[in-house]
Amino acid sequence: MDKLLFGTAGIPLSSKGSTTAEGIASVKELGLGAMELEFVRSVNISKEKSPEIKKSAEKNNIVLTCHAPYYINLNSTESAKLKASIYRILSSARIANLCGAWSVCFHPGFYQKSAKEEAYKKVRDSIKEITKTLKNENNDIWIRPETTGKETQFGNLDEILNLSAEFDNVMPCIDFAHFHARTNGKYNSYKEFSEILEKVEKKLGKKGLENMHIHITGIAYSEKGEKNHLNLEDSDFKYKELIKALKDFNVKGVVISESPNIEEDALLCKKVYEKV
Repeated sequence: MDKLLFGTAGIPLSSKGSTTAEGIASVKELGLGAMELEFVRSVNISKEKSPEIKKSAEKNNIVLTCHAPYYINLNSTESAKLKASIYRILSSARIANLCGAWSVCFHPGFYQKSAKEEAYKKVRDSIKEITKTLKNENNDIWIRPETTGKETQFGNLDEILNLSAEFDNVMPCIDFAHFHARTNGKYNSYKEFSEILEKVEKKLGKKGLENMHIHITGIAYSEKGEKNHLNLEDSDFKYKELIKALKDFNVKGVVISESPNIEEDALLCKKVYEKV
């Protein structure tokens, strides 16, 4: 990726059409550069529909990313749940790849009763299986474990960066609002955002900063972490300081707005970025 693109988590609310292909055209009309396919409940695009979506993305010069279903736990002790989780990520990666998508992100799972080291090994083993399977299928989509919003969830920064350093086609999805919520209000200043980006560069090199999949949203939280998403202006999240840090570190890749008003906050971030 040679620049930083801004986009929406799903079809823009203002889209005149309801199909994904029409949503991509709306993203272009809005002046944005990316859209995330939302498979949050299920992989809702068929093999048959994929070429139409790929064609629309290419025609409109829109980069597609994908969010795999929420029902994933790569640290599950139940064999059936673990297999289903791996299958959901593989299914998302396969369909996203057919759509021409660049990157697929997912919430890796929960610690449950495991020690953090034990959870890390289990998640790593599953990702190893996923990446091996996709490699055998000549599918080179980026696999992105995401930083998560609660302390009970696997996915702090070190865990995600360590996983990314272990595999060729794994890189982080960094959700800055999740950090802010996970730490009950910390990670909300230029200095702290810069520390995260410095850590990414230290662990993954310049490539880490030039290949970023980022989520941004306002967020409500408690001492237990994330509660729900908010529009940026209705939250305490210092998004302008984050955007300044992204610009100063010359970050490249995709920033996806997950705010309830998806395209408004994507456009707001793009405007701030262009002014900084």
